[in-house]
Amino acid sequence: MPTVSFKTLGCRLNQAETARMKAGFVSAGYCIEPFTAVTDVAVIHTCTITGMAEKECIRLARRVKRRSPDACVVLAGCAVEVGRDTLLEASGADLLAGQNEKFDLPTALASRISPATPAPVTDDDAPPVFDTTRAWIKVQDGCDFRCAYCIVPDARGGPRSRGVTDVMHEASQLVEQGYRELVVTGANLGCYADGDTNLVGLLDQLETLDGLRRLRISSIELSTVESDVIAYMARSTKLCRFLHLPLQTGDDRMLRAMGRHYTSADYRAVVHDVTSRLPRVGLGADIITGLPGEDEEAFRNTCRLVEDLPFSNLHVFPYSPRPGTPAADMTEQVPRDVARARAAELIALGKEKRNTFARSLLGHPLEVLVERLDDEGAAHGWTGEYIAARVRGEGLQPNQLVAFTPTAYDGALYA
Repeated sequence: MPTVSFKTLGCRLNQAETARMKAGFVSAGYCIEPFTAVTDVAVIHTCTITGMAEKECIRLARRVKRRSPDACVVLAGCAVEVGRDTLLEASGADLLAGQNEKFDLPTALASRISPATPAPVTDDDAPPVFDTTRAWIKVQDGCDFRCAYCIVPDARGGPRSRGVTDVMHEASQLVEQGYRELVVTGANLGCYADGDTNLVGLLDQLETLDGLRRLRISSIELSTVESDVIAYMARSTKLCRFLHLPLQTGDDRMLRAMGRHYTSADYRAVVHDVTSRLPRVGLGADIITGLPGEDEEAFRNTCRLVEDLPFSNLHVFPYSPRPGTPAADMTEQVPRDVARARAAELIALGKEKRNTFARSLLGHPLEVLVERLDDEGAAHGWTGEYIAARVRGEGLQPNQLVAFTPTAYDGALYA
């Protein structure tokens, strides 16, 4: 059997798409191996959200070529869409596959891998292949918000959604495989629409699946369907009580400059809505430090907003200019060391907020989805609120949902 390995960079949407790519290779007769192994094909599913992300794709391709000079190295996805003209030579890859091409790679590779045999016939209905205890399901792609720092509209095109019937079929396949938690994801998830069915309508249908115990959603942008999602979360029996709302900056001047669709007051109002309806809800946000024009006052406004709100999970990173975006050509670029120092300050604050939130869960009944067992027999996983947990008990196995009431916290909740 020919062999293939995968390395996925970037977002949960990429994770979901890699699982679909794996399904195509398996149905074409390939054996999937770890990315560190020597294989016939190595697929790097790229990210291009920042210039640094694209450099990492190139670095990985070169590393594979040094380790496995006979391997066919494929760069697939977002970086290919925006850098096709230069990526092949810079990386030393053998093949580039854009967003549509990446799902038919076994056919494209047939003459390279098995020149004496006909092109494989793949099963388009094969379920995605994951090696995790939860599965991601892509329901939407593309975005037209055109934030000044973001390349996604160029890399993925405009917004479009999968049909409800198609989504439900894939979700049913995954549940039949034994997955107890599904993560619903998209490039701009709040824009999901299939006729009269929006994201909440889709979640409502997914919740009817027998055997599905938990639903989780990836991030949703303010100015889409956040109010409807909050109301649905309050009455749902399966939707995890964790909401990721990208912030990027807490300064109104910077929000306008970046083309965001809300103010800091709007953001505060949404957080007040979710916390008033849902006590002990996990709250996540993305924040970029060092955006062009971010002075000390703008950064302090972001810090004050973070201090005031009950965040439990912050994804903070320093701005990295992405060629092809308006922000990359803006004046008042912030020095890299300043952006990094600001990121470090917010990361430290985010850890304090996370610890405070986790301790607020002590004494309350929770559920953890077991992902692994350690050498001492303790089970590790994540609660619905997206806090790490550690539980002990007889017969615990990965993919079990275990109820427990935490009594202590040391970086993970445990009883």
